[in-house]
Amino acid sequence: MRVYVDADASPVKEIVLEETENSGVPVTFVSSFSHYSLEELPPHAERIYVDSGADSADFRIVQLVKKGDIVVTQDYGLASLALNKGCIVLHHKGQRYTLENIDRLLESRYRSAMARKSGQRTKGPKAMTQEDRDHFREAFRAVLTG
Repeated sequence: MRVYVDADASPVKEIVLEETENSGVPVTFVSSFSHYSLEELPPHAERIYVDSGADSADFRIVQLVKKGDIVVTQDYGLASLALNKGCIVLHHKGQRYTLENIDRLLESRYRSAMARKSGQRTKGPKAMTQEDRDHFREAFRAVLTG
């Protein structure tokens, strides 16, 4: 088992590092070069950088993941692809993506995109709260200890 984080905009990187530090589970943060960091990572974690093109990090994660890996992302498309490879997939607010809920989420994303394309305004995601962070930590712990 390995944890892959879609790291460009992930607000839970520190939680992932804290929760995996003593577990022996390796972590890979995948992000674009536009999010390059000199911050040192602990020995169990690594960074992979990809081109800044749309979905480059997502495609790289899909190439790397194997059945049983954990993927942390807020991207429904990546979640769908990772689920089909047998991964456990979590949103950064703690929601677990499943084969039962992914179609509804993708449909919602599609409807919002069509509304924006026709000139309508749609609501963006709510700001991350401490409650969201706590919910993610609980959900992440649960899949780590599975």
